[in-house]
Amino acid sequence: MAANNRRMSGKKGAQVGSGGQRRKGLEGRGPTPPAEMRKGHKKNRIANAKAKQAVRRPVARGRGGKSASELVVGRNPVVEALREGVPASTLYVQQFIDNDERVREALQLAGERGGINLMEAPRPELDRMTNGLNHQGLVLQVPPYEYAHPEDLTEAAYDEGEDPLIVALDGVTDPRNLGAVVRSVSAFGGHGVLVPERRSAGMTAGAWKTSAGTAARTPVARATNLTRALEAYKKAGITVVGLAADGEVALGDLEALSGPVVIVVGSEGKGLSRLVGETCDFRVRIPMPGGAESLNAGVAAGIVLYEVARRRS
Repeated sequence: MAANNRRMSGKKGAQVGSGGQRRKGLEGRGPTPPAEMRKGHKKNRIANAKAKQAVRRPVARGRGGKSASELVVGRNPVVEALREGVPASTLYVQQFIDNDERVREALQLAGERGGINLMEAPRPELDRMTNGLNHQGLVLQVPPYEYAHPEDLTEAAYDEGEDPLIVALDGVTDPRNLGAVVRSVSAFGGHGVLVPERRSAGMTAGAWKTSAGTAARTPVARATNLTRALEAYKKAGITVVGLAADGEVALGDLEALSGPVVIVVGSEGKGLSRLVGETCDFRVRIPMPGGAESLNAGVAAGIVLYEVARRRS
């Protein structure tokens, strides 16, 4: 009888159930949160990065600084600089100069642009200004370039609701290469170019000319220490990709190019410096079936920027 009671006891009384949990599981969870609040979503990543930037903004910091003013010397260089829109503050013209076609065009271009002072100076004064260079009676003064701060480039991207796309140059000393990179960054929707303060090309008149006017809308930032600037970008969640002929990853295989990225381009001869190469998250190679050993910095940057723009479109 006792055994029978034990068998029956399992069939009587309250039954163990779900406690209503299954019914609750069928209830709706409310409206889908906005993209900015969904973890892992691109807009959530951008919103978080903007919040971090906002926390840092009240901290006083200097900008990237200014370069020294520059003189463009000679009739043809001055005319070409004015044609290409190189910023200028003063056009110096030698007294009693032979008024040929180039002089007339320089005066016309300076007058049409506006904001350029026209100064007549004796030949000895122009000789002194140019340290005896063959100025041919025309000297154009280019004002100092005001560099951005490295953080300005990321802030501009986040303000536009976009993932940062930045090109950093390591050991590139030819201003024409810098100008070409600026032009490519502008063409493919990048947010700026980063250069180190020392042993690097700066925004000279030559860089302005090569940029074909795009330097007026594409900022160039300058870092006291390039490695530290790249490490700061990494802490902000940006992938640092270095270009190297012996890179471990082929350009077409790198998925990180779809997100926030800094592309680091080294010099044509030496490539990336050791510290910069070690700082990069990935070292990427551009496949070259033709067998070329290396590419010009402007060309290499343009190829990678195109690949990034293609993936983001």
